[in-house]
Amino acid sequence: MDSRLDNAPCGYFSITDAGIIREVNQTLLNMLQHDNPELAGLHVESVLSVTNKLLFHTYFYPHIQLYGQVNEMYMSLRTNSGGDVPVLLNGIRRTRDGESRIDIVVVEMRKRIEHEKDVLQTKVKLQELYQATNEANKRLELLNEEYERKQQELMLINSRLEAMATTDPLTGLRNRRYFQDHLTTLLAKHQDSGQPLSMLIIDIDHFKHINDTYGHPIGDIVLAKLAELLQSMSRETDIIARFGGEEFVAILPETGKEQAVDIAEALCRATAATPMDDYRITISLGVATAEVGETNGTLVKKADTALYASKSGGRNRVTHAGDL
Repeated sequence: MDSRLDNAPCGYFSITDAGIIREVNQTLLNMLQHDNPELAGLHVESVLSVTNKLLFHTYFYPHIQLYGQVNEMYMSLRTNSGGDVPVLLNGIRRTRDGESRIDIVVVEMRKRIEHEKDVLQTKVKLQELYQATNEANKRLELLNEEYERKQQELMLINSRLEAMATTDPLTGLRNRRYFQDHLTTLLAKHQDSGQPLSMLIIDIDHFKHINDTYGHPIGDIVLAKLAELLQSMSRETDIIARFGGEEFVAILPETGKEQAVDIAEALCRATAATPMDDYRITISLGVATAEVGETNGTLVKKADTALYASKSGGRNRVTHAGDL
């Protein structure tokens, strides 16, 4: 870790989506009374009280999965000696080296706010329940059962948020992750049933020129407008997704070579004839139809090779991999 970040005037740590701490700076270690980076590798719950675990799971995780960041969250961290440190917490979700990470900055708060008082009161009540008589222990068991039920509900909410995480925010189409997962599923069905399966890779011609000439905001408008057109012309069973940059993909279940080429050519013509706001574009398409023993990688590669042939052949055209 960079020495400036390690000794920054605020605490810092990063966790995985599963809650495992990967990095922690010296400032946070000092704040939590730890002498060395022993927190790395532990679960984030190791620095949270029971009450704050509930707060973290019911607010922080769902919010950062949905919006990608959390700002000004007030809570308490647990020190090595068992004490509490009131903090202001900001977090943001990023992908580094192929792994999703949540970076969290922690600022110690000297004055407790009303929200923190409520959390502390809840903590006291939980401690009283743990220290009570047999009757109170029975009540605590009921509380734990309720907590487990809420955890199950939370897992359901998180799964819904995960579905939202498979949507491209700019175009509203499915993203590359969703495409790859469903291509695997549909290829398996194709191998079992023998029903045809085709896919398209769609690339905007000279898109770099649009960005360089008119700016990225105009490029974003063109991407969004093309996404609307592709979605409007798709069938209910088709899956249209943004593959990355100016490339889109379409999975066409129960679609053979000739029908897939017809669909691709219709998209090519419609794009050339449809204004994208105040701009006109054309697209090049590569088409591939699955064969016996096909995999995600081989099918995508064939479609990509066909797209390259369309680009090399003059653009604004359709090429099927089987014709190469």
